[in-house]
Amino acid sequence: MTITHASFVTLPVSDQDRALRFYTGLLGFEVTADLDMPQGRWLQVAPRGAQTVFTLSGPGMGGFQPGEARGIMLVTTDVDADAARLAAAGVSVQGPDDLPWGRMASFQDPDGNGLMLLTEKEGF
Repeated sequence: MTITHASFVTLPVSDQDRALRFYTGLLGFEVTADLDMPQGRWLQVAPRGAQTVFTLSGPGMGGFQPGEARGIMLVTTDVDADAARLAAAGVSVQGPDDLPWGRMASFQDPDGNGLMLLTEKEGF
């Protein structure tokens, strides 16, 4: 096998503009693509410098249902500060909690897609 990385992760959303505000305004992601396609809007965002991007898949794009995505891990250098920022913006955050691999918190985007923040334990 010669796989080098994941190209994109699909996040099904009901309102692409609302999702765009959440991912860029609150999480600080950047827009990597925003194109009109025959089947709908192709909208992608990513953390600055990331290899893998997130496709905010709107209604009619691929048959995905908003809120289906789970277990998406976002690595951060300060899970406590990021979790506090999300909570201050009205996002329900569980944690942060200490785990064997690091300190982690979980939350959902406006459509219910499950995301996690992780500050990795050194050496893990």
